[in-house]
Amino acid sequence: MTAHTNTDPERTTFAGLGISEPTLRAVREQGWYSSTPIQALALPALLEGEDVVGLAQTGSGKTAAFTIPLIEVLSPKARGVQALVLVPTRELASQVAGELANLSRHGRVRSVVLCGGASMGPQIKALKNRSTSVAVGTPGRVLDHLQRGTLRLGSVRYLVLDEADRMLDMGFAPDVGRILSHTPGNRQTALFSATMPAEIKKVVGQHMRSPRWLAVESAAPTVDTVEQVCYRMPGRHKTRALRSLLDAEREPRAIVFRRTKHGATKLHRQLERDGYRVGLLHGGKTQAQRGKTLAAFTGGRTRVLIATNVAARGLDIPDVSHVINYDLPEDAETYVHRIGRTARAGKSGVATTLVGEDEGREFGRIQRALPVTVREGELPRTA
Repeated sequence: MTAHTNTDPERTTFAGLGISEPTLRAVREQGWYSSTPIQALALPALLEGEDVVGLAQTGSGKTAAFTIPLIEVLSPKARGVQALVLVPTRELASQVAGELANLSRHGRVRSVVLCGGASMGPQIKALKNRSTSVAVGTPGRVLDHLQRGTLRLGSVRYLVLDEADRMLDMGFAPDVGRILSHTPGNRQTALFSATMPAEIKKVVGQHMRSPRWLAVESAAPTVDTVEQVCYRMPGRHKTRALRSLLDAEREPRAIVFRRTKHGATKLHRQLERDGYRVGLLHGGKTQAQRGKTLAAFTGGRTRVLIATNVAARGLDIPDVSHVINYDLPEDAETYVHRIGRTARAGKSGVATTLVGEDEGREFGRIQRALPVTVREGELPRTA
């Protein structure tokens, strides 16, 4: 195995990577001229046809790192699905398909999104179209199509496993293994993951060919633009504390995290009853409901989004000013992913954690795993 770890790899201009003119033109129309660190490492290897394992956080530019080579490897003469991108959530599938569409706007790439929560009919119709060359989907729905015979992967030349650790955390390991068994052994494979547990290494060993191991140490947990603060209180006072925090800000755009769908729904009803412009996002919502909720939040029609961890990763929501941990995250890694929803694209943000009187030890364990100290604050006084 070849490992290449770098905390700040030299940025490379896209023009110097040997990308075809149509793709390069699309890249420039995105306003991109130099690559991000993970792109600087992964793009050359993938463009040379190597398998790659990339350790990269959400928001690092990894989607372009695997979609650009994907576009380049597709053959305009071949028919059927030539590339498959597996992702853990519907939202991430939509984002990958959107970026693929933007970067292939001057080429002939036709993709289909295969996710649950949407009708099978349009997906089957798109798969029957012989010009559809890329499938982007979640493991459950992709496996469903394979079992129905509506999807064939014998022509796949390029396979991506994005946010692989999240997929395995969600219990998709058996589905992923079955899906990969339907693809040719000589395909090119790219795997991206925020962490590298033993289960991921097992997948790499079983399904990849002498991959390049690439890692860029993320500065996300310690970025200067994220102010991290905690407030200690009796647990029954958390809703009152949340109102105080929201009322102290002028037009905040805040994501409030709860651990369970029930808890998120209850808090959403309370805030809505109190007159807040609030949305609700959790795994029990349909694709249409989740899309409508996200559109309202990103468009400013709602200012507060109550969410479970479904929003902690895989969603690129711009201009989030505050992340509030109403319930403690399960561990330090989840904490980092949650607070990474704010202070994106160089902007500042505030990450707040409400710590109940019986949660001090649990929060201490999370805090000790962080490279920074979370400041203790006093709740603002509001009229």
